[in-house]
Amino acid sequence: MKDLAPHDRPREKLERLGVAALGDNELLTLVIGSGSRDTDALTLANRLIEHAGGLHGLTRADLGQLRRVPGVGRARAAQIVAAVELGRRTLVRGVAERPRLRTPRELAAYLLPQYGGGPVEQFGLVMLDTKHRIIRVKIVSSGSLDTTVVHPREVFREAASASAAAIVLFHNHPSGDPTPSPDDLLLTTRMVNAGAIMGIDVVDHLILADQQYFSLLEAGRLQGRTG
Repeated sequence: MKDLAPHDRPREKLERLGVAALGDNELLTLVIGSGSRDTDALTLANRLIEHAGGLHGLTRADLGQLRRVPGVGRARAAQIVAAVELGRRTLVRGVAERPRLRTPRELAAYLLPQYGGGPVEQFGLVMLDTKHRIIRVKIVSSGSLDTTVVHPREVFREAASASAAAIVLFHNHPSGDPTPSPDDLLLTTRMVNAGAIMGIDVVDHLILADQQYFSLLEAGRLQGRTG
């Protein structure tokens, strides 16, 4: 950044104009702190954003992926992952608030900041009381990039231990496409049927992907076997 005028360097610009005046690459420059031996911090930030396919891609990047960028070692990769996670957590409500979320859109808005952009598939459930207020959220399975294995007994053990009256299933698609797969639909059928036996309603299954979601309830595809 030696080529930049002192007042245009990210730190000085932040102090002079406020955080809203900084571009994505300048904010990332401040997270990185300093460059490498051969590269200044601003150039490194530009490389990272390009490597991730845009700023939002950093939410799915893990330590190994970040370290593939020349000039990014263990410490800088850890700084970036930690900064992204801090930002994600600021968007998540505290458990003590016990929000009552009435629609799939409200539930998706609650879940997407923390779970929508994960680099691997995670399957979880939102446990609800009789008034459909959130008791807690629990991840029950983490899989590879495109698959996860979930058994109804794991899901309903968690739900029963929380005295949940109903649950919402959710999982993320790292591909960025929230469209349900045939396996997603089969899994939903198993869970709805198991819930009917356990006396715990499965009220929806949300598929999350970046800033998008797919609700099987909204699509009229939340059903068990009949007959």
